[in-house]
Order: sequence, then structure tokens, then C-alpha cells
Amino acid sequence: MTPLARAAILVLLACLAACASAPDEGYAVHDPYATKYRSVAVTTFLNRSYVPGIEGDLAEATVKAVQSRTSMRVTGEARADTALRGTITDVRLVEVSKDPATGLSNEMMIKVTVDFEWIDLANGKPIAARKGFETSALFVPSRPAREPIELGRFAVVERLALDLVDQMQSAW
Repeated sequence: MTPLARAAILVLLACLAACASAPDEGYAVHDPYATKYRSVAVTTFLNRSYVPGIEGDLAEATVKAVQSRTSMRVTGEARADTALRGTITDVRLVEVSKDPATGLSNEMMIKVTVDFEWIDLANGKPIAARKGFETSALFVPSRPAREPIELGRFAVVERLALDLVDQMQSAW
């Protein structure tokens, strides 16, 4: 092995050791999600909002987020270690800015509020739970962008799914 290759390997090992020894600073080599849970059942949230179908979009996005960001397997509740359940309590549009000449909305925010709990199915106790958990996304319905509300809805559902999976981190 050449001296340059040896030096590169030593630098890499030093970097990995530094990452592993500083978990309080946000860097770690280990999986940030609890390793004692290997599977999760993602149920379709109840929907108490006026927006039909958003619960199915959220379930699909959450399954994809769990699969891409954790080592857990998504399965049915009968075979899962844990379950993620919740209720969509509110979906609302908030005007962020308005065109002074026309009075039309330049920017809109779509906000979704949920109550959820991530439950250990072995003992029925919550691992993590939040009430009034809110996520938002911006879209621009005015010219020149003319983004449809569906684009805002898609963005907020994707963001909410990622935020829900972030709540499943082992630090909770």
C-alpha cells in the first residue's frame, strides 16, 4: 500500500472516529432511529378536515419516508413491532402576500395539523406522541408561476411525512 493511500485511510478513520465521539453535536455514525423496533404499521390517519383524500396521500408519503429514511420495515399491524396512528385535525390556507394593485394572493401557505402517536405494540404504550403537530408549505398561485393548490398540497403532505418520521428518532 502506498503512503498516500495509507494517509487517506488514516484521515477517513479519524473523521469517522470524530463523528462517533461527538453525538451531542448532531453527528453520529449509528442509526438515529431506535434499533429495538424493526417494523412499523403505518395506518391511514383519520381525517377531520374539509379536504377529502389527504389522509391517503399522507399514508403513502409516510410509508415511502419510513422506507427511505429508516431501517424499519413497513408491514401490517398483525406483524409489526410498532404502529403509527393519527388524525388530521385541520387543513387551512393562509395568505402570505397580496398584490397591492389587484388584491389577489401572490403567495399562499397550506398548513396541516395532526395529532399522532407512535405505539409499541408489545405493551401498547406510546413511544412518541404529539397533539397539534403542524407542518406547512408555500405555493405561488399568481403569475408568472400560477402554481395550483394541488402543488401546495403535495408539498405539505411530503413535508409532513418526513417530519413524522423525524419524530420517530431514538432521541424521543
